[in-house]
Amino acid sequence: MLTTHSLDAVIIGAGVVGASCAFYAARAGLTVAVVDRGPVAGGTTGAGEGNLLVSDKEPGPELDLALYSAGLWRELAALLPQEVEYEAKGGLVVAPDPASLDALRHFAEGQRKAGVEVAEVGLVDLPELEPHLAPGLAGAFHYPQDAQVQPAQAAARLLAASGATMYPGEEVTGFERSGEAVCGVRTPRRRLLAPAVVNAAGTWAGAVAELAGTSLPVLPRRGFVLVTEPLPRVVRHKVYAADYIADVASGSAALQSSAVVEGTPSGPVLIGATRERVGFDRSLSTEALRRLATQAAALFPVLADVRVMRTYHGFRPYLPDHLPAIGPDPRRPGLLHACGHEGAGIGLAPATGALIAAALTGAEPPLPPGPFRPDRFPAEPPKENGR
Repeated sequence: MLTTHSLDAVIIGAGVVGASCAFYAARAGLTVAVVDRGPVAGGTTGAGEGNLLVSDKEPGPELDLALYSAGLWRELAALLPQEVEYEAKGGLVVAPDPASLDALRHFAEGQRKAGVEVAEVGLVDLPELEPHLAPGLAGAFHYPQDAQVQPAQAAARLLAASGATMYPGEEVTGFERSGEAVCGVRTPRRRLLAPAVVNAAGTWAGAVAELAGTSLPVLPRRGFVLVTEPLPRVVRHKVYAADYIADVASGSAALQSSAVVEGTPSGPVLIGATRERVGFDRSLSTEALRRLATQAAALFPVLADVRVMRTYHGFRPYLPDHLPAIGPDPRRPGLLHACGHEGAGIGLAPATGALIAAALTGAEPPLPPGPFRPDRFPAEPPKENGR
């Protein structure tokens, strides 16, 4: 016989987005349970680099979300244990040629008007920021608001701070319903009853939505990361080339790669990022790894002879318009979504949690929620979703 538990809210997903939802909901006075078919940070969060970026976002709703979230991360860094490894390292976006530099200048001007701190860096000053950068670049832009966390630790520490009841290793197999409304979930072990259920299942959020009787076109977008041997701090910022911005905004299913290079407090250098839509294919792509290594060495020649100790990869939860789904689903009362952040979920997690907490309690939302409405897509199931 299933055991039954009653709460104010159930959150499906123990990644950093689900953890943030639990944290801010609990801080608003709600009793919360978090259920996940795997361990904490066992999905996209555990395969992330921990990027907290404003530099790669054009003016609009996502940038507004990122700027608000950047402030929340600074607050959380003072509250959570040091193991989250929050670093306000700043970002450096480099241009290989004058045309790219002009495009970055135009892009940065729009961001500046939206509240982003950004400064152009001339060739004379560039070596002071990154002494090991390749020669021959046209220039760069410095973004002091870009930061970094250790994503798995961030999720775990947020969940611990929330005080939420945890049910790892329990897959949601069905939803409790009262008429058309969702009023809880079932797992093989228990019934979790609540007037609100939050779908924070990352790449699998489309399947969870279908289980609840609605739809959300979340697709997996695979990405690889290289991890080098421990090094002195040869890379001081989060450094990437201008074409990374175009890759983030692209809807192409083909393999795209643009090196994002950064050091870590423990020594290894992380090298991302690739993007491709191949369903849930977990096979290793030597072409993706080769591209990353080549592009990283082109940015930082000092890395050419450094050993890669391991690689890892995961799936970003992609939505067609590149905006997350955050808030109540009017097609299924009682169901809320917090998913579809693609590669920005770690950075956008606190703002997402704050929006969800406001929706759960009826409080004034910190940002206009309209652009993130879950029902803005045509009512059809995703074609690449699966398990």
